[in-house]
Amino acid sequence: MRLNNKVAIVTGGGRGIGEFTAKRFSQEGAKVVVADLNPEDVARVVGEITQAGGQAMPAVVDVTNRAMVDEMVATAVSTYGKIDILINNAGITADNTLLKMTEAEWDRVLNVNLKGVFHCGQAVAAVMVEKGGGVILNASSVVGIYGNFGQTNYAATKWGVIGMTKSWAKELGRKGIRVNAVAPGFILTPMTEKMPEKVLDMMKDKSPLKSLGYADDIASAYLYLASDEARFVTGTVLSVDGGLVL
Repeated sequence: MRLNNKVAIVTGGGRGIGEFTAKRFSQEGAKVVVADLNPEDVARVVGEITQAGGQAMPAVVDVTNRAMVDEMVATAVSTYGKIDILINNAGITADNTLLKMTEAEWDRVLNVNLKGVFHCGQAVAAVMVEKGGGVILNASSVVGIYGNFGQTNYAATKWGVIGMTKSWAKELGRKGIRVNAVAPGFILTPMTEKMPEKVLDMMKDKSPLKSLGYADDIASAYLYLASDEARFVTGTVLSVDGGLVL
């Protein structure tokens, strides 16, 4: 097993990419902290992992709330004794064009997608430094690299995540902590299901593979970067987009 006896926190672990990642990590031997805002989703994913023979604990947490993040980290350490991997996967959208976007839409997306990543990264990094190493993986997006119509706020956060990833890699490498980002293309998740079918078809046509991605494609990327197979990989952004932006 590629993650045997590792302890991993997966934010946004109640649905979509986070759910697939939590389950995939469990299958590879990790003890998983399933962190999400929705208690029903958290309970369901934890239940499915444990029923399959894995180990998981719930964490109902709002990543924009530092006290809740600190409590999650403390509980994970008291339960499992350490944290080896953090998957900063929680994220939201609130799309609008520049001239129509409200300040509330801007603030909401930045609070979750940037401040939430900062909160979790800072809290977990302190534990990893004390332990002597670890892996932090942040969710960016091809939108953060190339921009997208109607997503000023989302693109800004996902570009910001790349900046944080590279900065943390430089700061934490000497502490034995690797930090990387994954930049998904258009992946079939509950978030993209809200998009018009014609937009999804357009994205599929633009891909050289003529396909959209699946949540397990991103979980596989997270798995590689979290494993010892990527021991010499840090500060990178792995695009998993089917060649969408070639």
